[in-house]
Amino acid sequence: MSNREPKLSVGEFPEAAVLAGVLLPQRNVEETPLEELVGLAEAAGLRVVGQVIQRREAPDAATYVGKGKAEELRQLVRSRAAAVVVFDNDLSPAQARNLEKELRVRVLDRTELILDIFATRARTHEAQLAVELAQLEYAMPRLKRMWTHLERQTQGGVGLRGPGEKQLELDRRLTARRIHELKRELDLIHRRKQREVVARKRHKTVSLVGYTNAGKSTLMNALTGADVFVQDALFATLDTRTRRWQLPGWGPVLLSDTVGFIRDLPHHLIASFRATLEEARQADLLLHVADGSSPVVLHQISAAHKVLSEIGLATKDSLLVINKVDRVADRANLHALTQRYPHAIFISARTGEGLDQLNVSVSEALARRFLELEVEAAVENGRLPAFLAHHGEIFSHHYGTDGRTVIHCRLPQEYAGVLPQLGAIRLHQRGNGESSSSEGDQDVPLNPLTKPELL
Repeated sequence: MSNREPKLSVGEFPEAAVLAGVLLPQRNVEETPLEELVGLAEAAGLRVVGQVIQRREAPDAATYVGKGKAEELRQLVRSRAAAVVVFDNDLSPAQARNLEKELRVRVLDRTELILDIFATRARTHEAQLAVELAQLEYAMPRLKRMWTHLERQTQGGVGLRGPGEKQLELDRRLTARRIHELKRELDLIHRRKQREVVARKRHKTVSLVGYTNAGKSTLMNALTGADVFVQDALFATLDTRTRRWQLPGWGPVLLSDTVGFIRDLPHHLIASFRATLEEARQADLLLHVADGSSPVVLHQISAAHKVLSEIGLATKDSLLVINKVDRVADRANLHALTQRYPHAIFISARTGEGLDQLNVSVSEALARRFLELEVEAAVENGRLPAFLAHHGEIFSHHYGTDGRTVIHCRLPQEYAGVLPQLGAIRLHQRGNGESSSSEGDQDVPLNPLTKPELL
């Protein structure tokens, strides 16, 4: 029978929790620096009974906080009968172990708390695999903490090293094997998701991204009439949902909702949720949704931008959407946001305020990436119409008496630059009043961004 201390989840802890945070110089300090941690603790089913904040130039190597603050924490834990201390920082295994000895209660850091919340909220098989992988990668360097009471069962020697392995080494081997299995399975899911997303490229795609609890699911329901799950809680949604959105002035597009971001989102989670974020990666446009009623909305927008940079989406076409304007009590705050973000769209997904303007802005943003063209080619050229149909949208196809055909189409700018190579004799861009022609060359101002593969 193993003497290993069982791994508990946050839901098994008693409710009372003390929160602690160390404010380092590089962090932008909000008015209430532990407000987000309070939300995370409540999402995990904890009841916050006390908070401790310390400013330091650098973390203490042994306990992250100094000795004096550790003693203050110990006294607060005793006086409030707390059973867990949650740090708003990431602790090393040694720091967590030293703090538990000092405080005599369970100590969680920010990443462990977020991982536990994700574990309780994961519903689909993909999300459960992603969370398990992130948990195991987080736990791997911390396995020693669970096995310090064990010694070698047998002294080493030739022929005795197998039976004499520490339980720690066996545990690491099993964990590494499971991590390898999860990565292989998630890689298959990721590749399947890539194929699914690419197969839908005949429809334009818009993806909702942004800070957790900014109202993305409520906005999806308002725009598509869907009935996706909505809850006023951090990380209420972990799975990607895609719905058909009939966009006025454009037609049907696909709208996807993704997992919410948060400040210092654990890298394990970002890597594990590759398949979930594939919708955003392949989208034609991102709608960055922010909670305008939050007192720290500026920090949340900045944190979401940081996560987008980490996953390679910082330069993607996007619109900033300030949601929940109906909850902004002080209109001066709303005015300040309009001054700081003059191109943002201000809406309330709950009341419908501003949704008409959002429809117009999305239509215009999608149109900016496309050119409406009349393409003239030889009648016998079948490769060019196939290319236009695959990468764009054909409105009409007329055959003339001079052995030429004229195709009226809409095409992304990055594909227009290769049309002469496919046999386009003349290009005419519609909608700007300009017309020019030339044999075997493009005559309209184009801005090819990439060189696509030809069919």
